[in-house]
This record gives sequence, structure tokens and C-alpha cells, in this order.
Amino acid sequence: MTLTKSKFAIILAVVIIGFGVGIYLQDLKHQESTEAAWKANRYNLERFNQIRSYTGKMNSANWRWMRDSIAQELDSFMILRYRREVDSLKGVRNTGD
Repeated sequence: MTLTKSKFAIILAVVIIGFGVGIYLQDLKHQESTEAAWKANRYNLERFNQIRSYTGKMNSANWRWMRDSIAQELDSFMILRYRREVDSLKGVRNTGD
């Protein structure tokens, strides 16, 4: 089979269209994940600001209670983040089957 100009042009067009479609679909997924990250970050930023205000209120009389409260907040934050990651991985596995 010889490769003529018209066959080469068709193959090149298919490859370029394939890349274009792939980039478009990747951009759609990126927008979706960015939107979800912004929603999660707004909540996380609010909690982080609360933790910062706790540290600002800390003094020698209440530092132990405040330290424990901050540690609990950070622990729960990490647990929630881990759960979200696990849920998203389960979602990827379920859609891949």
C-alpha cells in the first residue's frame, strides 16, 4: 500500500482531530475537578481560619486546652480529607469497571 498525499492528509487530519478532542475532554475534566476543589477549599479555609483565631486567643492560662482543641481540629480535617480521597478513588474504580 502506497501512501499518497490524500491518504497522508486524511491520516494527519484524524490525528489532529484526535488530539483536539482529547485536549477538549481533558479541559472539561480539569474544570470539573477545579470546581470541586474550590468548594472543598472554601470549607477548609474557613476551618483553618478558625484554628488561626484559636491560636491568637491562646495564653498561658488556656494553652493546654487550646492545643488539644487545635490537634482535634487538625485530626478531623485530615480524616475528612482522607475519606474524600478514598471516596474519589472508589468512584474512579467503579467507573473503570
